Amino acid sequence: MSDDAVLYEQDGAIAWLTINRPEARNALNRAVREGLWAGFRRFASDADTAVLILTAAGNEAFCAGADLKEMAELKLEVPPPDYAPYLGRNIEIAKPVIAAVNGAAFAGGFLLAQMCDLCVAATTARFAITEARWGRGAPWAAPLPWLIPPRVALELLMTADPIDAERAYQVGLVNRVVPPDELRPRTRELALRIAENAPLSVRAGKALVYASASLGWEAGLAEGDRLFEPVYKSKDAQEGPRAFREKRKPRWQGK
Repeated sequence: MSDDAVLYEQDGAIAWLTINRPEARNALNRAVREGLWAGFRRFASDADTAVLILTAAGNEAFCAGADLKEMAELKLEVPPPDYAPYLGRNIEIAKPVIAAVNGAAFAGGFLLAQMCDLCVAATTARFAITEARWGRGAPWAAPLPWLIPPRVALELLMTADPIDAERAYQVGLVNRVVPPDELRPRTRELALRIAENAPLSVRAGKALVYASASLGWEAGLAEGDRLFEPVYKSKDAQEGPRAFREKRKPRWQGK
């Protein structure tokens, strides 16, 4: 295992981004934040990778949140815009990102799991928004009532109590719950399933879901037409039916 705070590994069409501070419960210090920023930018610009899996080293924690010792030293008040550039406001990720949650995902760790498009959790995973316990804020949780029922979001925000992986699955925060020793292979299997599909269709589908969160019915349909028009007009749109007719796997070009 490298001494780097965040590890980036290419695995065919999949990229793995691993928080590597297990001795500190993978807390978000400056080195981790900068490593995540660099890793997401690398993935976004890499034409050879189709899906990113975000995970963490060790078996105890996915990410325990901000490094409170560092935060106390900095006397941090309102976090500046560049404090956590992986939030999605500073970097647009058109390609799919999957969280593979191996343990506690608290505060900033919850944020990381929330910002990913899909989430696979080990049975040992737990999720909590602990900011109220330490007098901090969670403005990043604004999209949460779009992901899960509002009353569940209220309970998480006001109690700061964790929920287990099964409860997270029941309310829709998690896509799949798997045994800890199957987390990496099962998440990789899901990523490969996505990577097999036409990249333009996958990316437009992702964009459509997020756009619909802020649009009404008619506006959402119009946005869907806009997003998928270049997909229909792409070479891949002709390759798919042709491959079906010729009884072979499609050879996607992403154009």
